Amino acid sequence: MKTFNLIIAGVCLMAAVSCNQARNTEQATSEYENAVIENMMTRRSIRQYTGVPVKRETMQTILECGINAPNGMNKQSWEVRVVDDAEVMKEIIGMMAAANPSVDPGAVKGCFRGAPTMIFIANDPSYDCSPIDCGLLSENIMLSGWSLGVGSVCLGSPVRFLNNSPEAIARLGFSEGYTPIICIGMGYPAETPDAKPRDPGKVRFVE
Repeated sequence: MKTFNLIIAGVCLMAAVSCNQARNTEQATSEYENAVIENMMTRRSIRQYTGVPVKRETMQTILECGINAPNGMNKQSWEVRVVDDAEVMKEIIGMMAAANPSVDPGAVKGCFRGAPTMIFIANDPSYDCSPIDCGLLSENIMLSGWSLGVGSVCLGSPVRFLNNSPEAIARLGFSEGYTPIICIGMGYPAETPDAKPRDPGKVRFVE
């Protein structure tokens, strides 16, 4: 029995050492020990995508994270429309190009950065904090997407073209009174851009 107990103790010790080594190795491969912080600090704006479509099941999870963002008085003053069909996207781009004749049609198409999935977000202008709510929604979408390996890019330029095209807005099916405010392109990254510098001097404690 004594020999058996020694064997068991030895096995337990070896398992503990092995687990500790695995944990140390995992930490060594990452600059951040907190998974949430790592996700936030490693997300990049992606402007080149593979041709692999994002499954709707994955997008549903991302969108559910989006609508669970904090928002003023739980007004949820946003509407979200997702386009993952290339033909529908081509139709919308055509409407936007027709409504902006002074802009090169190639520029209208290019402003979406070739993302295979486009998220169009509209806000309710009657609520003054609605743009803030939509920003929080967008951040949740992009961070949750990154945690699932889906890249994203937050776009403002398509909104300028879109808001000149009532036909395109109608095609997206936004409710009356809602105004497109943000577009998010999503897809699997075909690039690994470096982080751009941030200015910590913009942040101060008030004492």
